[in-house]
Amino acid sequence: MRRRKTAVAAACCLALLLGTLLNVLFVPGSELPPPSPPPPRDGAPPSPPGAPLEPPEEEGGGGGRAALARQLRERYEEVLRYRQPRAAGVRRAVRPRERRLMDLAPARTSAEQQQQQQQPRGRAAAERGRASAELGLEPPPLGCRELRAAGGVQYLGSGYTKAVYKAVLNRSLAVALKAVDFGGHDVSRCVRQFASLADCYRLAAYKIVKEMVLLQRLRHANVLQLYGYCYQDSNDIPDTLTAITELGSPLEMIQLLQTSWEDRFRICLSLVRLLHYLAHSPLGSVTLLDFRPRQFVIVDGELKVTDLDDASIEESSCTSNSDCFMEFPARNFTLPCSVEGRCQNMNEKRNLYNAYRFFFTYLLPHSAPPSLRPLLDKIVNATGELQWGIDETAAQLERVLNLYKSGEYLQNATRISKSEYRRVPEAFIPDENYRCWPSYHHKGCLLSVFDVNEAMEICDSYSQCKAFVLTNQTTWTGRQLVFFKAASNHIMPDPDKITYVKVTD
Repeated sequence: MRRRKTAVAAACCLALLLGTLLNVLFVPGSELPPPSPPPPRDGAPPSPPGAPLEPPEEEGGGGGRAALARQLRERYEEVLRYRQPRAAGVRRAVRPRERRLMDLAPARTSAEQQQQQQQPRGRAAAERGRASAELGLEPPPLGCRELRAAGGVQYLGSGYTKAVYKAVLNRSLAVALKAVDFGGHDVSRCVRQFASLADCYRLAAYKIVKEMVLLQRLRHANVLQLYGYCYQDSNDIPDTLTAITELGSPLEMIQLLQTSWEDRFRICLSLVRLLHYLAHSPLGSVTLLDFRPRQFVIVDGELKVTDLDDASIEESSCTSNSDCFMEFPARNFTLPCSVEGRCQNMNEKRNLYNAYRFFFTYLLPHSAPPSLRPLLDKIVNATGELQWGIDETAAQLERVLNLYKSGEYLQNATRISKSEYRRVPEAFIPDENYRCWPSYHHKGCLLSVFDVNEAMEICDSYSQCKAFVLTNQTTWTGRQLVFFKAASNHIMPDPDKITYVKVTD
């Protein structure tokens, strides 16, 4: 019995050690320097652009292996649908830094691998090149060389397929690193079912390849930038892929609800501009099947989509309207079936309703300027009922932006302050803060205004406001930031600020 307990304990320790070792080895740019990408075999060039694409071949026997091969083929064909199209007969010159993004050759048996090892290295490399696919990606500005010198690597999170890390490249550029999570749901389930880590890795890696292709095809201010990629050997699997992308901050809805309306409106406007582009993209209408706040990040105040591996350009086919049924937790919709046998604007409408239920209802109306609320309510209601398409929704939000930036939203053309204020140039009040909501400053009342008259109106509306300070800072709309103060007992000189002190109430 004692021997048995010892054996069980040793097995557990060994499993824990192996799991930890696998995770450490896989982290790209971790404390251990990432392994160098494998060099070209005997200097053999990759297969030339435009060479015939050879998809994975299905195994003749074995239900499990045939099913896995079929899934690999489906993922492979999906990636090809998104790759950069080329004019017939045009062959692009191979650039020195360009590599194939995925070895699409079917898995070899041990006998075939042994036979390949006995071949001249140049011939083996040529065969490998012929089994690779040119996926139309541009040569990466950043690659393995930069990744090997990465510093400050931090784990950010993971989903079903990918793990994401933060790293600093070239000692200055903070980036996100995306790689297949060997301990993630997709790989773990696949290995349990098919017992082939290498093929299961390839199956998961296709999603990263697809996302990389889409990040390059869909160039837009609200789509995350792809900086590059790197291949390196990991976990006994050659050419594991790491994508290098722009780094953003996670979208936290609770924190967003505590920010100013102006910043929340910017998030919604960014989203609508993105959805308008996706509805009219070079690929056709693109829908985000996994549409959740966690699929987006914030970069310099702008919302950007970061996760595109579940995007789709497939339009649902139909024979009648009943085939065009969209089901959501709180609402269902039936769209018309076109004469071409496609559900009209289903991709666009799916994106728009998800924007309504995840973003608009929470971020648009609350604490908005009173004169803008009727228009904002109209936008929220129309998208919630899918009465508008993305074109009309985008036009209405741009209208809100113009009203807000121009000051036309302010009611009463001849605005007269209820109180009298004394102007004190080149001065500010360092203390005497009070809190208001929403505010750009968590310990004071810092708001944006269109002009001095609006600042006076705001100060008049707060019983504790006795003064305000115009700063030289502006928001993304060009509006001026103003500190509202509870007293003016201590005024100090400052050449960049102007203080207004309430004289009469």
